[in-house]
Amino acid sequence: MAFGLLSVFFPLYVIAMGGSLVDIGIMSAVALLLVIPSSLFWGYVCDKTKRYKRYILISFLALTILLYLFTLTTSVGLLIVLYAIMSILHVAHEPPKNVLIAELYSREEWEKTFASYEGLTEVGVLIGLLLGFLMSTYGLGPTLILLLCSGLNLVALVMCLILVADPLLVFERSLVNIEKTINFTYKGLVIASKILDRLPLNERLKRENPSAFFSGLVLFSFATSILFTPLPVFFSKELGLPASMVFAIYVSNSCGGVVGYFLAGGRLSQVEKSHISRVVIFRGMLAFLLMAVTRMPVYSVLLAAVILILMGFAYALFLVFTLSLSMELTPEGKAGLFNVLVGIGGACGSFIGPFLAQTLGFTYTFLTAGIIFSLAYAFFKIFT
Repeated sequence: MAFGLLSVFFPLYVIAMGGSLVDIGIMSAVALLLVIPSSLFWGYVCDKTKRYKRYILISFLALTILLYLFTLTTSVGLLIVLYAIMSILHVAHEPPKNVLIAELYSREEWEKTFASYEGLTEVGVLIGLLLGFLMSTYGLGPTLILLLCSGLNLVALVMCLILVADPLLVFERSLVNIEKTINFTYKGLVIASKILDRLPLNERLKRENPSAFFSGLVLFSFATSILFTPLPVFFSKELGLPASMVFAIYVSNSCGGVVGYFLAGGRLSQVEKSHISRVVIFRGMLAFLLMAVTRMPVYSVLLAAVILILMGFAYALFLVFTLSLSMELTPEGKAGLFNVLVGIGGACGSFIGPFLAQTLGFTYTFLTAGIIFSLAYAFFKIFT
């Protein structure tokens, strides 16, 4: 809920404090660059100690304190520094959370469980956006919004103390890797026996390409960050919408995500990996379609809301697939690799997106994002 509210609040807050689009880009880029080594560290240390709950608690406690400190500053420079520190500690809960899901459930349940988790998280984001919409509508100040976000993280900390438990044994990911090796060997023996017996072959022996998967993940994150980092400012400045309407449009995006996660939870066991590339190219087409928003002023809000609903839906499917596959493809001790790759793409895109928007305009920003989504599609096609 807190980060649903903050996702739209922070860019608008920086502008309100006298900052620029470039300041937003610097803030996001620095934060995401720091996430890269932080994710590796948190992923390594949680697997090394076999303790996961403690790092989730550290994350929520730190966020509670830092969001309160935000209320004490009016300097854009200090805001960027605090935001960077917050990003390091925020990511502390991500690798442990992913490992907990992977170790507490069997491989057959990973997609469904990740979908359920992300769906519930997206409901929280949606509620946070609705809170932002209501608080903006009634003119409540940024200090109250930041205090609310700090309080929400404090509640998360208490709930984690009560509800989260470390697994007694940690072996599911190792078991999955053993099963994959055995299945690959068995398939090779079947093909070899058919060749020796001169029987027709209707299958191929082909390993998955992890490098293509990881490259596609970076490019997808890169395109997403280029698109979404300056997007609240696009709605606020280019379309002239009040803050409450910006929150309302993002509510539609979150609604699409909620539908996508819960639909994925019921159907993903029947979906093939090749659908990842289809989801990516669909999101790229939606990025190209955003260029039409600036040329249709009468229907701009409606069109933007529809596009963001579909983008949220597509992202939900993409995230559940890639989270499950990343836990399968990455070895123990590197649980933070998923967040590292997302951070690399996000850090580059979070600066380039606002820079393109300020220097060339939002049309070129949307065009660039669409092209990079298309490149990500090519890599995921190679992987599958």
